[in-house]
Amino acid sequence: MEWHHLIGLTLKDFFTGSAFHVELEKDLSLKHQFLDVVIIEQAAGQPIAELPDGLENLARHNLMTYKSPRESLVGWSLDELLGHYVNYRKQISPSFKKLLPVDDFRLYAVCTREPEKLATEVAMTSLKEGVYEIPWGTQRIRLIVLSQVPKIKRNSIWQLFSGIAEKAQYGAAQYKWRRKDHSTIIRNLYNSYQAEGIAMPYDWNDFYREFTKENLNMLRAEERLKGLRAEEIEAYLKKLRKRQRRKSKSH
Repeated sequence: MEWHHLIGLTLKDFFTGSAFHVELEKDLSLKHQFLDVVIIEQAAGQPIAELPDGLENLARHNLMTYKSPRESLVGWSLDELLGHYVNYRKQISPSFKKLLPVDDFRLYAVCTREPEKLATEVAMTSLKEGVYEIPWGTQRIRLIVLSQVPKIKRNSIWQLFSGIAEKAQYGAAQYKWRRKDHSTIIRNLYNSYQAEGIAMPYDWNDFYREFTKENLNMLRAEERLKGLRAEEIEAYLKKLRKRQRRKSKSH
């Protein structure tokens, strides 16, 4: 599972139950040109008390390109995002002659590290720490640099993908998952950091074990024993056997 899919799944979790739903790798053409993430407003859903930095201006349709720790955000990345916007707007509008209003759309470029080359080529207006605005064609693109956004609770989802071990640790401790099927994301995110050669001072496997023990009732049966040591598995099985014996006696 690669970085792009992981951040998409985590954003999908963040917006679970809200007035927005998230689509991943939106296919915009017969040639399979995929847009990383689309966040779409829904008619129903709970309001979100506090959005991560950079997403305060969400519209009805929010198109996002994402660059992982080893990828660079360059001018071509923004050209592609603009092209996806044009294609997407045509697809969801009533007709080519009756396009949805421009104000229904927002464009976001999310990247782990600062796009140094791009910064020398285009004016990047700083809106707040780690958040910028870039004029591009007919649009203004919101740029979010994950390694720069402040390490505060509302940004815990961004910290998970910051590319900085200490910040990722903070994100893992602070982010409150909404969906029950997120354990695979946690494991694969840890593995992705390991593959990038980013040493984690916090033992993510310990975090996963602690989480599993505290939330056994929330996990599917096949997930309950993953990440546990042999003695922990045995203790869990003993607990199950005792519970089954009590049930048998009561019947």
